[in-house]
Amino acid sequence: MTSILLPPAMPLFDGLAHLEAGNPQVNQYLANLSLNNVPDAGLIYELAVDWLLEQRHNENNYKTYRSELTTFLHWCFSALAISPKDLTRRIMMRYLDYCQAPPEQLIAYRNVAQFILDKEWGERLPNPLWRPFLGKRELGRELPYRLSEQAMKTKLAILSAFFQFLIQEEYMDRNPALLLQRVKRPVQQEPDDQSQAFSELQWSYVMQAADRLATGSPDQHERSRFLISLMYACYLRISEVAARPGFTPVMGQFRRDGKTGVWGYYIPRSKGGKRRTVAVSHALLEALERYRIFLGLSPLPAPNEQTPLFVRHKAAAHGREQGELNANLGIRQLRELVMTVIQTAANLAEQDGFAQDSAEMRNLTPHSIRHTGITHDINLNGRPLSHVQADAGHDSIDTTSKYLHTGNSERHESANHKPLDRLHE
Repeated sequence: MTSILLPPAMPLFDGLAHLEAGNPQVNQYLANLSLNNVPDAGLIYELAVDWLLEQRHNENNYKTYRSELTTFLHWCFSALAISPKDLTRRIMMRYLDYCQAPPEQLIAYRNVAQFILDKEWGERLPNPLWRPFLGKRELGRELPYRLSEQAMKTKLAILSAFFQFLIQEEYMDRNPALLLQRVKRPVQQEPDDQSQAFSELQWSYVMQAADRLATGSPDQHERSRFLISLMYACYLRISEVAARPGFTPVMGQFRRDGKTGVWGYYIPRSKGGKRRTVAVSHALLEALERYRIFLGLSPLPAPNEQTPLFVRHKAAAHGREQGELNANLGIRQLRELVMTVIQTAANLAEQDGFAQDSAEMRNLTPHSIRHTGITHDINLNGRPLSHVQADAGHDSIDTTSKYLHTGNSERHESANHKPLDRLHE
């Protein structure tokens, strides 16, 4: 078998027509990184793909964003062996210096495709002629590489938008690019907490939608119903139930304590590399039993059971899992399942005359389910803050406290009958 010639920097994101199919060479590159240098490289890649897919309707934006992300992630992964969550303002300044004077072997002087179709291999491969930096020639002479001030501002703006997305996904806590941007920051408004979580009414429609979809198309949506239930009951980020290089969620993560008989859901690696076990409610245990019986399994998992948690209904067409049915779904596929349920729920609310609730629901995301589970447990179910903090994986009780009366409605309701003058009311 002929060895594949690779460029000195690995291109990560193919064109829009091929991005979601994945690429075996990129997958292998990420797997090696995850095992040796950057443990969450696969997760970062999945999140980056999700962010890039938001640009699917603007091809120019997509090309610009993917070029910047490819360069940035090559620097993180290969030059520094660092995760984006560990970046500081000082380290980001080193990246800007790197972009102003990149290694000569990473500069090309003509634009070529990042991936090409190889007839011998019958698949798309990284183009060995591609380089992350594009230099200029004048009268046949290569000019010293430099970036304009505007180009540097564009780099920071793109990375700042990407970091904001990662913050929203709770992958990182700060935006190191924003600190470097030489623009006046707008006055920050009080966050609209209601925009981050479903109200009690809205959530009832989400569960109703999950039930209807599971009843109407069980082969497709029994999986969706359990996914929604698990994320809500255990306050999970979608990355905590999705497959990625170096991590495959399995049924054995549901564990029964031999002494107490209590069930928990074990998360071996989450934000910041932490691990935790989330308490499992009776309702979630019933949902697990229903899902497993549908899959033809025993009602509850055996110790260390390796059955994938969320499996494909169709065999993978590309990548390392080509032809496999019994393989876990990644972030993108799980996100699509969740969004189908949310959009169906919004339609049901609209049909019942809740137009405003429907419009709000269409702007919510899978991550809103985590906010909703935490909010409802504190404000509706009365769970102690310390218990919720442990299950949510919050470092500080202050973070958990922010979910107290997350929605403004309770605050507004309590203010309705406040007098201005108690002596003359």
